[in-house]
Amino acid sequence: MEQGVRLLIQLVLELTPVIATLIQKRNEDRPAVAKYLPSEEIKEFIQSVSSASRSISHVKGLEQEKFQQQQLAFSYQETQLKIATQQREIALKLPEVQKVFESWPLRLSPSQILESQKSHQRTPLKIFLAPPKIKFDKFDNRGEETSDIEFMLAEGLREFLNQHYSLHNPVRPTEFLAGAWDSKRFHSESSIKALFGMLKTEPILILESEADGDYLNFRIGYWGLGQDNYYYQTMSRFSYKEIVYESAISRARKWKIIRDELIALGENLEEINHLGGENVINLAILEKAEKWKEKGIDISELPLQYQINRQDIEKLCQVLIRCHILAAGWVADAYHLVHHDVPPRLPELLASFLTNASDSKSLQAISGENPLRVYAAGYKQLYQALEMKQHHWIPDLALELARVLSYLSDDIWAKEQLDYSLNTWLQMRQVPQQQGRHPLVAMQSAVKIEDQEYIEKLKEYFAAVDDSQNVIYVEELLNTIAKAKDKHQEKSAYLSHTLTGHSDKVTSVAICPDGQTLVSGCVDKTIKIWNLTTGKVIRTLTGNIGEVSSIAISPDGNFLVVGSCEHPRNNVKVWHLATGKLLHTLLGHQKPVNSVVISPDGQILASGSNKIKIWNLHKGDRICTLWHSSAVYAAAISPDGTILASGSSDHKIRLWNPMTGELLRTFSGHSDEVKAIAISPNGEFLISGSLDKTIKIWHLNTSHVVYTLSGHSDEVKSVVVSPDGQTFSSASADKTIKIWSFDTGELLQTLTGHSGAVNSIVISPDNRLIVSGSSDKTIKIWQRTD
Repeated sequence: MEQGVRLLIQLVLELTPVIATLIQKRNEDRPAVAKYLPSEEIKEFIQSVSSASRSISHVKGLEQEKFQQQQLAFSYQETQLKIATQQREIALKLPEVQKVFESWPLRLSPSQILESQKSHQRTPLKIFLAPPKIKFDKFDNRGEETSDIEFMLAEGLREFLNQHYSLHNPVRPTEFLAGAWDSKRFHSESSIKALFGMLKTEPILILESEADGDYLNFRIGYWGLGQDNYYYQTMSRFSYKEIVYESAISRARKWKIIRDELIALGENLEEINHLGGENVINLAILEKAEKWKEKGIDISELPLQYQINRQDIEKLCQVLIRCHILAAGWVADAYHLVHHDVPPRLPELLASFLTNASDSKSLQAISGENPLRVYAAGYKQLYQALEMKQHHWIPDLALELARVLSYLSDDIWAKEQLDYSLNTWLQMRQVPQQQGRHPLVAMQSAVKIEDQEYIEKLKEYFAAVDDSQNVIYVEELLNTIAKAKDKHQEKSAYLSHTLTGHSDKVTSVAICPDGQTLVSGCVDKTIKIWNLTTGKVIRTLTGNIGEVSSIAISPDGNFLVVGSCEHPRNNVKVWHLATGKLLHTLLGHQKPVNSVVISPDGQILASGSNKIKIWNLHKGDRICTLWHSSAVYAAAISPDGTILASGSSDHKIRLWNPMTGELLRTFSGHSDEVKAIAISPNGEFLISGSLDKTIKIWHLNTSHVVYTLSGHSDEVKSVVVSPDGQTFSSASADKTIKIWSFDTGELLQTLTGHSGAVNSIVISPDNRLIVSGSSDKTIKIWQRTD
């Protein structure tokens, strides 16, 4: 076993010369480029591996060596990824890559594009604009080339993206790189292939408009994260000549009205025509064309050449902008839904395109039919692809799309999405569909309180399409929910006792599994053990403890773990709870220990600072270290012990395998530091509280946010789930405690009484008491009643 670990260490250390060789080769060939050194993360890892190599002879026990090997294997995999990233960046600077640049379609180098994402929590979708190059001289005989069509197109798309998909959007970021495309030289498949070859590690969308005679071909090129190939397809083809001519004709008609009014006032016709400019010419052509048409002449084959101006070009740009907006929103939605589990945004915005007469007419001009049908079909395919991964999202997503499509004159598209929504809802709840039975009637047997929002959306949809019969069915479902809510027993609580004795902020509280003993930790560098029934202090632990940040009690009630956040005493201490005897002092953290948590089987302990360290609770031996890049403020372990969740100052929640140190998943959704974490008793949900004042309930398996609750007016510092899993409570710097329904996310009660921030809360094993510790130096006990 020891020999295997040493071999693994040796293999990792041997990767360092590989980097050095690549750097040397790059520097020899490109002396003008600054030297590229290994990243600090790799240096740090190599140092840690070296340290592990030196200390491995001191590791005792087969199980301990197994953990050590697993941790090194995990770190080795991570380092391989880091080195691969560096090799990619170095390769981009090697001389042979310059040959690729000879056919490179962008004004930006690959390294500039790859480096631009480092500051983002979520990898943004990069959007490039490949604008059309159109010469209008054959239309107006003036030889004018409109060079600013690209700027108008870019500005319209930029306005849309900045509003809904901006680079700084924490949920759906995109990075719009306007002006990067070398439109004079490159287009079509060759440019897409060149980009994919160099940038396949990045999510990319190319919006391309190519002039083809009197027509424009609008295409998109796209690939997401980890795709083996790219997607490239023509979305629409339309005559830009017809659009600019229609605009010129419209101006001529308006001019005719003004001209006739001026003539009626006695103005000189020659002077009037002088003011009319190209409108006079266009009106003359139009009147001739209409005259010939009345005589039965087919004028479609006649080379009528209207004169166009900037207004007509702007009209064309508006049509193009709408095409680009729809495509960009659609692809951005698909990318963030597939890779980041974020619901689509564009369906909510499509209604404005359908209700705005100008936009609808512009879209209609593209292909003779509304192109929204194309995107509706695209969303349908996207939702069907998600059925295995995020099945529970389908009813709401399909219903929202049905609502949007209900604005179309043909209702078949909306009805198809509605049926898809209802049938998926029934399948999720395993309700058998009997032939001829109305789906809304079938829903009666399975509808629950948490379905109220979905049912209300159904009612809005049926009311909008004037379907009175289905409105009646939906109202019956809402009545069923109302009756269920009346039967729902809301938990309530009242203040029973206030415990005093600490001289500073109470930072953490915990209750022994027997329900008889309460433990509190404080900034006053003491730990107090209380009789929960009498409120009397049993024992006070002192002596070189430091400011206490967090405490935890083992499931058997034998061990008390204390985390310290006072430098240089950044340590974890393990005490025997019944006797107050200090058993272990666990050293190794270099920064404040903000959180400690014990596994349900009582075997391991996790402590969080800027890294998470896993320890053997009974022996005090360190098992492994999980590499966080920022402060860890909260941690929780699932009931089955297979998942360790950590929340940190980088706004993220990470899920780990506590036995191997493997990073399982990362949740992103909070817009500020994550300060509190809890996992439901059934192990299916995670609750997080943040400095952004919100609480989120996540489905652990799918990473989907079930609810986002925003009842607190300051940061959420602690969350805890009741033993029966029916409710959960949250504590906040706003001095309140809130009790919520776990099923519906409904706020059941707000407890007030503390005069300072509530830092920690815990619920007794019998679900009868809530205990809170506060910055007001007190501990309050709240009695729960049904």
